[in-house]
Amino acid sequence: MPIIRLTDVVATMKDKWTYGDKFFGYTDEFNDNHNTQYPSLLITPPNSIYPEVTPRNGWEEYAFEVYFSDLYNRTAQANESIEQRWDNLQDLANEWLDMFLKSYIGIQAGQTTISYLTDGSLSIERNKEVANDQLLQIKMSFNWKVFSKCFTPVSNYPNQIEGLKIWLSADSNVTFSIPTKKVEAWGDKSGNNNNVSQTTKSLQPKRYTYSGSETDNTGELNGKTRISYYPSSTPHYLGSDDITLMPFSTGDFTVFIVAAYDVNVSSTQESVLGLEPAGAGAGFIKLGQKNIGEYQAIVSDGTNSITANQFLAANEAIMTYKLDGDTMTIYANNVAGTPVTTVGFDATGKFIAGEFFVGGYPSVSTSGFKGSVAEVIVYNTALTDNKRQEVEDYLNKKYRIY
Repeated sequence: MPIIRLTDVVATMKDKWTYGDKFFGYTDEFNDNHNTQYPSLLITPPNSIYPEVTPRNGWEEYAFEVYFSDLYNRTAQANESIEQRWDNLQDLANEWLDMFLKSYIGIQAGQTTISYLTDGSLSIERNKEVANDQLLQIKMSFNWKVFSKCFTPVSNYPNQIEGLKIWLSADSNVTFSIPTKKVEAWGDKSGNNNNVSQTTKSLQPKRYTYSGSETDNTGELNGKTRISYYPSSTPHYLGSDDITLMPFSTGDFTVFIVAAYDVNVSSTQESVLGLEPAGAGAGFIKLGQKNIGEYQAIVSDGTNSITANQFLAANEAIMTYKLDGDTMTIYANNVAGTPVTTVGFDATGKFIAGEFFVGGYPSVSTSGFKGSVAEVIVYNTALTDNKRQEVEDYLNKKYRIY
């Protein structure tokens, strides 16, 4: 069954109120904004419990308090009786509740019920004394039960699949300055110590949690924590701490990148993840370059190179880059592009020296990556389609990109 989240319920509640302003917040903030358009809706953050838990389902019950408010100032008092104004407000509140309930009944027609109003939980009261004495207010309280969680494990996590070499997730193992948000280090969750860092403050990206970003030009990856790169000139990047660990040593690899790209960049952006060569004959890797509507991967064995492109207009994406021998395939949101083969390409032993990095390409100062990165996962093998899809499924459950 599909899982319902609090964000889904609140979004539906707001959508069904079409009269004035609508808020999700606390009652003590209600009168702070004197520009409110009335009649207004205020949904306060609910308490919740899991009253029913079995291995295969968990029903979460939210206790909502919803406030409907309307002005009753001197102008209104001169033209409309208070009881009429109360009745009008209550009619709007009842209509809103009806529309909210119908929105879930319509979705569930002929299907298993996954959300409902619990019996006997609804109460409606008129508040006579509000902080603003020119307001009339109705408080509606009710319990809403939803299918919120399956307690049978449903995901395969990256560290359960053989060949994991790098696992960078922006929501953990990040060392950053709280006031400036600048990131000094990003720790590897794979257990292989393939950490990345940046000691030069002017080159450090920033870490953002939930909403809010340095600009409004990238998606927010559904509110998930991310590392934001916005270089003004020299690319920002985090580089590997220990170049002797060689996470790409086999030549073959599968790399997963969850990122949001700046929508205003019209030229080709530099790589999200790459490996710069060290010494003659060494290979390089550039993954996650993006032009308008197209994602790109370039790899070289020091002599021959492969360039693969995959069309995807979206600026938020879960991208997968797989190098299997002499063939590169790009998957955009679980859709495979055309495999590209270069005869004679052999990366065996060619990715064993050099620095790998996330964001920017240090030696290319004219074009840096602009956007946000939430997760980077690297395997030093070409994963089978089943294993690749397991990782993509894990990422999409987390970020809900497609």
